[in-house]
Amino acid sequence: MPSRSYPNLLELAPADSDFPSPPRHPARLPRVMADPGILSSAGAATDESPPASPSPLPERRIIVSHHLPLRATPDPASPSGWSFSYDPDALVLQLRSGLPPGVDVLHVGTLRGLPDGLDPAHHDAVAAQLRREFRCVPVLLPPDLHARFYHGFCKHYLWPLLHYLLPISPSSLGGLRFDLSLWRSYLSANKLFADRLTEVLNPDDDFVWIQDYHLLALPTFLRKRFPRVKLGFFLHSPFPTSEIFRTIPVRDDLLRALLNADLVGFHTFDYARHFLSVCSRSLGLDYQSKRGYMGIEYYGRTVTIKILPVGVDMGQLRSVMASPEAADKVQELTGRYKDKTLLLGVDDVDLFKGIGLKFLAMERLLEEHQELRGRVVLVQIFNPARSQGRDVQEVEDETRSITKRINDRFGRPGYEPIVVIDRPVPTYEKVAFYAVSECCVVNPVRDGMNLVPYEYTVCRQGSLALEGSPKKSMLVVSEFIGCSPSLSGAIRVNPWNVDAVAEAMNLAITTLEAEKQLRHEKHYKYVSSHDVAYWARSFDQDLQRACKDHFLRRCWGIGFGMSFRVVALGPNFRRLSVEHIAPAYRRTNSRLILLDYDGTMMPQSSIDKTPSNEVTSILNSLCSDPKNVVFVVSGRGKDELSKWFAPCEKLGISAEHGYFTRWSRDTPWESCMLTADFDWKKIAEPVMRLYMEATDGSYIEHKESALVWHHQEADPDFGSCQAKELLDHLENVLANEPVSVKRGQHIVEVNPQGISKGVVVENLIATMLSGGKPPDFVLCIGDDRSDEDMFESIMSSMNNPSLPAIAEVFACTVGKKPSKAKYYLDDTVDVVKMLQGLANASSQLPRPAQRQVSFEGSL
Repeated sequence: MPSRSYPNLLELAPADSDFPSPPRHPARLPRVMADPGILSSAGAATDESPPASPSPLPERRIIVSHHLPLRATPDPASPSGWSFSYDPDALVLQLRSGLPPGVDVLHVGTLRGLPDGLDPAHHDAVAAQLRREFRCVPVLLPPDLHARFYHGFCKHYLWPLLHYLLPISPSSLGGLRFDLSLWRSYLSANKLFADRLTEVLNPDDDFVWIQDYHLLALPTFLRKRFPRVKLGFFLHSPFPTSEIFRTIPVRDDLLRALLNADLVGFHTFDYARHFLSVCSRSLGLDYQSKRGYMGIEYYGRTVTIKILPVGVDMGQLRSVMASPEAADKVQELTGRYKDKTLLLGVDDVDLFKGIGLKFLAMERLLEEHQELRGRVVLVQIFNPARSQGRDVQEVEDETRSITKRINDRFGRPGYEPIVVIDRPVPTYEKVAFYAVSECCVVNPVRDGMNLVPYEYTVCRQGSLALEGSPKKSMLVVSEFIGCSPSLSGAIRVNPWNVDAVAEAMNLAITTLEAEKQLRHEKHYKYVSSHDVAYWARSFDQDLQRACKDHFLRRCWGIGFGMSFRVVALGPNFRRLSVEHIAPAYRRTNSRLILLDYDGTMMPQSSIDKTPSNEVTSILNSLCSDPKNVVFVVSGRGKDELSKWFAPCEKLGISAEHGYFTRWSRDTPWESCMLTADFDWKKIAEPVMRLYMEATDGSYIEHKESALVWHHQEADPDFGSCQAKELLDHLENVLANEPVSVKRGQHIVEVNPQGISKGVVVENLIATMLSGGKPPDFVLCIGDDRSDEDMFESIMSSMNNPSLPAIAEVFACTVGKKPSKAKYYLDDTVDVVKMLQGLANASSQLPRPAQRQVSFEGSL
């Protein structure tokens, strides 16, 4: 069967990494470029034209989650033995209320509630039924694979780590050590999700929204097949600090997978901050903030970071509260707990919910406040455990033991201080407990969001138990859960501090009624205005914004396996090839070749910066052509550049960003016509030294015309922070000095005003003009911010009507990244190959009889 992806893209991945399927729609666009400017036969385009926009089709949102929003119940009358219905408590169903009206919503996920899976004989029939009746596409994982994927890698390795639990020993409670076979199962399950999506996805028009950590690898599989897919991802769990996340052996694979999405969402700024930090420390990627949005530049794509906590479904809760079952239950509970003050806890059975700590706090409360004995009851509802294992059993045993001890110690006939409900509790019964409880205690030691406080607040607002009286509620919440920052009226606690939690419980009970009302009003105003519809609508709008430029860029894939990523660049930004530049090189007679050094001809990572014999040989070959003027334009000092390029007799060098220039090895250095007053160094150097001493790994480089503070060896976050502070400090103290303060890649530099690589270009072109040899060919190659000045200057010279037109201009950056240059080369190896190609072209041309015109001493 033919693949829906461009075939060259599939060649970049391992043979088992893709699963082709027949196309559902005719291809509108090529999915990838084999070479810049050459598109597949699916659509014609030229170098100058951007890809065409897709034809309009009805909008659709595909929501991908581990589980479909369905309930399965045994049904002997059904051919499959099962009947299905919507699960109104499922978040992925509730978020529909925030999507645009009339939009088609398709759900993709596994079926829950099938203990032994579904009989393979019924797969096709059930899939057709679910698609027809519920707009759901089931991913039918083999039971053994699902067990290894979910109960193995997800719940017992990845989930504990995301909640800050390291598997320090093989017997670590609740956490397994990394197991390669489980990781492969995780990838296999994510691939099967991608296979199912491939069958239904129209990548030109559909928006895909992936939910939570079970599918962290899915963005890579989808991006590999559909480079322009519109893809959002929301993580509902915490994202740990970089120190925790970096312990994952496959951390880079997971990070790159998230960066293959267009929009990545988190509940809190802390989670987003940790993600940005680990991207910086592990992948060397920095984020930028613009007009309220944070984004990471990743191979020409901007991955937007969104921070917005999820909300509750107000309509669903109100509907349940208005049901007769809820009203009857409220009446029953009111009678059962008459004259009692009810505290409520609703938690999943897992080791991060802090249930044992909550019970210990209840014990301390009764110890310290004897007047509350016989009056205060803590009702703890256990939601069914989502996984099996020793950790769940330990939690159950601990809570049972503590409950028995406290009830034996403080209980009496007709009174139990702690009431544990460990059976499945229907939604209407939970709503009734919310409605009659004076306080809700939520104290996990770590949790992604936790909507229990929101649900409690809404139910207290509509409580029949408070009918006719002012609405009031009290919340005791852990400071380590995602909803805590948004509940400013709650009593925040450290769950590990049992005494503090006990005191918070007492404060919640004894707070004045008027204050309870004010706290409740504050919470209800926020919860009702930031519900699940608001969350979904906001995410959907940002996803559309993040994807709006997809069809204005050229896209192609690079990398193997989980290292795959898409390069997206402007329609006029292309790779420079020898075949493209050689004809222009041969037909021109006055050529100016400008080359940066570090990062262009010499890798930034090299310790020994001395140019290789190959580089000096190529430069000598280029310089020997009398039609060429070849310059190395660098920020380095003139002494080391003179030493390194001593074998290159005819090579021109511009050092310290143009402050010193010489036209050949045997000509003297010339300084630009600026005053040689460097008194400003006496001001700048002590400031830099202060930051050097305070920033381990940083150092100061002394140049004749400049001072540079380097921090590439410092801690990435601290070094970047210190660089910002130093930039501001230097700008203030040097405000009246004739200098400019600039921040570059891992540096802060101070040099005289009017010094830049752009000025070097202007001077060289002007000198060639005055010598009667205006350039008709300019090649400029560089890799960093200072080289952008050269590119800009060349473009300005091209557009200046007072200067002779330059027939051939090739401004080229190193690396695929946004640039003022129109061409790129991948790395220093490509640069050397390019220069070698030009040197070969020079050797094949007939040499003119006249000697090379000299411009020495002309600056």
